[in-house]
Amino acid sequence: MGIKVAVVILNWNGKKFLEDFLPGVIEHSRNDAEVIVADNASSDGSVAFLKKRFPEIRIIQNKVNGGFAKGYNDALAKVKAKYYILLNSDIEVTPNWIKPVIDLMETDNKIVACQPKLRGFHSRGDFEYAGAAGGFIDKYGYPFCRGRLFQSIEKDKGQYDDVAEIFWATGACLFVKAEVYHELGGLDERFFAHMEEIDFCWRAKNQGYKIMYCPHSTVFHVGGGTLPKKSWKKTYLNMRNNIIMLYKNLPSERLLKVFIARLFLDGAAAFKFLIDGGFKDFFAVAKAHFRFYSMLPRLAKERKKASLDPVTRIYQKNIAFEYFLKKKKKYSDFDEGKFS
Repeated sequence: MGIKVAVVILNWNGKKFLEDFLPGVIEHSRNDAEVIVADNASSDGSVAFLKKRFPEIRIIQNKVNGGFAKGYNDALAKVKAKYYILLNSDIEVTPNWIKPVIDLMETDNKIVACQPKLRGFHSRGDFEYAGAAGGFIDKYGYPFCRGRLFQSIEKDKGQYDDVAEIFWATGACLFVKAEVYHELGGLDERFFAHMEEIDFCWRAKNQGYKIMYCPHSTVFHVGGGTLPKKSWKKTYLNMRNNIIMLYKNLPSERLLKVFIARLFLDGAAAFKFLIDGGFKDFFAVAKAHFRFYSMLPRLAKERKKASLDPVTRIYQKNIAFEYFLKKKKKYSDFDEGKFS
């Protein structure tokens, strides 16, 4: 018989984060969950540190660093629980951070994933980039959050203190039903890192499940712990994984239109990088597209087996147009009627 809730922290050379944040996770999870650290073949002495400092913590040692997706898939195959909480090592949790989310998930058996409110560790009154108050995508697949559009971060003034159905929940602090996680095959290991949680949530929605946001739990996220925010590798992974995700999940009637539009939009983004001196980012965009094309034969076979009906909570406009030309800088500026 497994436990009800398992907090699983995936660590890769994050000894400093474990030292800073793991004590708080243990303290504030003691009555609600088992805390487990899954180590992705770290070389910074993380495992030895854990064994000495936190001998009560279960450690799962992955043999290789397969990235966020494979790291979690390998670790969670060894964890028996009703609910998993995938928690970044650079998250500061707060008292009673688990129970409100689990209580919400148990109100509806269609809720398969949920996130708490994410605020910035260094700017504690602001929402945090990676998840804020829940994630969405526009009709071209560009992600955004309630509380964060591009680099515009809102202050938390209680404007998103409502329980809400969202499109995707952040992988920085992802509550997920274990049975459905495995039913859907976990995270797509080809992604390595970035966008895998959006892809997972979209696949869950394709099966009729719901993704939710719970404002009654708050955590604080440092962010950028593995790759810095301005990194050509991050540009490559985000771009490649985003177009793979679109091809995997878009219904057939939308596929061609979206991909034609994306060729122009991604091309414009690439040249913007070039104009701004981001030569590596320019080539990262091109590399992402060529890598996607090389994967098309395999992906096409997968599409034939998938259930790809239209899903809800997609914003039916282009957020770049809305943000840069129409000057809509906040989620609340968007027309709720355009989410369908």
